[in-house]
Amino acid sequence: MEPRINLFATATGTKLAKRFAGLNTVLHQSTLPKTVIELVSLRASQLNGCGFCLDMHVKEAIAAGEDPLRLHLVAGWRETTVFTEAEQAALAFAEEGTENVSVSDETWANVGKHFDDEEIAALVCLIGLINAANRMAVITHQKGGSYEVGAMAGLES
Repeated sequence: MEPRINLFATATGTKLAKRFAGLNTVLHQSTLPKTVIELVSLRASQLNGCGFCLDMHVKEAIAAGEDPLRLHLVAGWRETTVFTEAEQAALAFAEEGTENVSVSDETWANVGKHFDDEEIAALVCLIGLINAANRMAVITHQKGGSYEVGAMAGLES
């Protein structure tokens, strides 16, 4: 399937993309670990089948120094030994926040063991934003494979 529209070629799409990029900057300025941001973004994008976002988050994570092995294992994180307890809590939170209307009290409590309120706020917003970005890219048939590291950072101005 070919992309249905290039949102970045429209005035409205460009304005919204700049705001999304600005929100991403706020997330990266938070105390939430950058690794967690990319792992959560990657897992939600896997669940939503968003090739564009998978491409972007894998490349951005590798550029930031993430071990490619860990990225390959995100889909099966429960069956691995490469993620910290905090990362596992964030991945469970991302999965429930992506697949369900809410998250269980158990998952919420587990996230609270590893992250403070500021980081939890960032996680909640991150999960909402990545799911919105995934849906826009999937609806418009955006393809993965050609993303260049840092491309979204250029939208922030």
